[in-house]
Amino acid sequence: METISFIIANLALVIAFVYLTRKKDFLSFLYNGKWMLTWLAVGIITLMDELTSIYYAPFEAFRFIGIKAIFYIALTSIVIRFLSTRMVEIGEILEKNNIRGGGVYSFSYLVLGPTFSFVAISSILVAYILTATISTVSAVENGTYFLGIGPEMRFFLKFGVIGLITGLNIIGIKENARFTFLIFVFAAFVLVNLLVGGAANLDSNSITTIGNSFKSFTGDFFGVNPFIAYRNLIIGIGSCILAYSGIESVLQTASLVKDWKQIRKAYLFLALTVGIVTPLIALFALSSGINLSSHETDLIPTFASKVNGNFFGIIVGILASLTLILAVNTAMVASAELMEKVAEKYHFSWLIHVNKKQSLYRIHFVNATFYCIILLITSGSQAVLAEMYAVGLVASFTINTGSLLKYRYSKGTKEITYHTSKVGTLLLFLLLISTLIYIMIARPYGTTLWFIITMVVLIMGIKISRYRAPDIPARRKTRNVMDLIFKIAEIESREINIFFRRPLEEEHNTVQGNSIFVSFYAPRLDTPTPFQENHFWIAIERRLNLFDMITSVLKTIEYEIPKSEKDIHLHFGWPLSSWLDRLSTGIMIHNIIKLPRIFPNYHFHMDHEGKQEKRP
Repeated sequence: METISFIIANLALVIAFVYLTRKKDFLSFLYNGKWMLTWLAVGIITLMDELTSIYYAPFEAFRFIGIKAIFYIALTSIVIRFLSTRMVEIGEILEKNNIRGGGVYSFSYLVLGPTFSFVAISSILVAYILTATISTVSAVENGTYFLGIGPEMRFFLKFGVIGLITGLNIIGIKENARFTFLIFVFAAFVLVNLLVGGAANLDSNSITTIGNSFKSFTGDFFGVNPFIAYRNLIIGIGSCILAYSGIESVLQTASLVKDWKQIRKAYLFLALTVGIVTPLIALFALSSGINLSSHETDLIPTFASKVNGNFFGIIVGILASLTLILAVNTAMVASAELMEKVAEKYHFSWLIHVNKKQSLYRIHFVNATFYCIILLITSGSQAVLAEMYAVGLVASFTINTGSLLKYRYSKGTKEITYHTSKVGTLLLFLLLISTLIYIMIARPYGTTLWFIITMVVLIMGIKISRYRAPDIPARRKTRNVMDLIFKIAEIESREINIFFRRPLEEEHNTVQGNSIFVSFYAPRLDTPTPFQENHFWIAIERRLNLFDMITSVLKTIEYEIPKSEKDIHLHFGWPLSSWLDRLSTGIMIHNIIKLPRIFPNYHFHMDHEGKQEKRP
């Protein structure tokens, strides 16, 4: 029966790969003079990153929470798939705003502004740098397990891995995708056979271990205080989150695909592959009866030797090295995309110069230098690197979901077709920020590194943004409050109607001569499109919120236009959306009702014009 299972599984893989390779341009294609990747290519590049987590994440989870890690890894997989739907939504939002790639940096810049985006840069850089370094360490440790190489030689091999991947990226993304696909084919056969072998070798002791794991897992939630149960949930997910590192890479490399729909397909591919394989391998390995404490860096090759023999264990060790090396590749590709977007936005054109293969070779050299520095600082310790990695990873997840919440509550779903539940996103955000707090407390090395890099990047970013921020030209073109004052003075009528209109509100073409429309906008979010000469778009000043801008405008009008000259009526419109859809609007209305006491000489209106019937 076991032999039949192996034959069926391998035959199915052969048929699947023959079908794929017969399709034209199934990995890359030329589009508008640039080589683009298909959803399969992007999915495979990211999969090779996520898949590598099986070589270190199960033991790291076991080290923190014990054998119940078996079920927490499965639970975390569900949470990550839930998160991936939000990544797809972010991908479409970025595309609708003419932004390609950049991931958490681009989105946080769009929603939160330039200052906070530098916090996102530091978080994702920490994640990518540590993806590369921890994968390098694990690759060498797993690949040399059966060779008996000394620690000094292994340490130098780690620098060789970084050099190899740097060269692979310099030769271009098309060749990169082909090489990654070949490794993926090899990995698919090895891991499917490992799963079949693991399932076939389940014995009574393994079943008992799984049962004990389930009892320990459920004991964290039943019969305890709800707050204790939530704390246990956060500790469990925080201890297993590394098993799914790399998921953000799809969104980060969105500029390499044609549109956001390819991102959605790539995430679905990941859910149906690594989202299922990782929990199963963790279950089989942790319940196999291996002395876990003595196999920190080689748990999976040891497990493979036990279920399918020593030769298969050597093959898994080789696969570990190859896939972990490609995780370094994924980190380098994604971080290059990130640094390219930052360089483009702040006009550092010298950094994004490409070679004949359209490779960002200067950025790749910078990345390689960072990776080597971290290896030297940590002496190549997997435990130290894992602790550092978790902080940057969860911080980037938290920033992404927080930015999505702010965007959805302020702009709704009018411009996008793919959207998820805001309540679900809010719950996910609370879960992630709780996990981040736990990890920062439990893993001081990672917290320290993240804090230091964040401070350095933030200080540099603030200085750069003062002179190079991309929204500076747009702010120079905006109309100002004095333009509004001059317009009021030009109107002969004593009664002046000023309508404060939101950027997304529908325009009414029929306006009276004594009417003025004012819209506040953020240059990175909205594009001024005045529908009449008396419509004033005014950019929101940095460090000021919308209510502060309204107050500032009204104070200027009050000072420049005496009450004896003009009778001013202020119209704020009627909010028609539900409180859940427009929570931010509700807060704004709460502030607006304070204005009559601040400006007692003005008339305040909150009304709705209704639909006008067209007359023949």
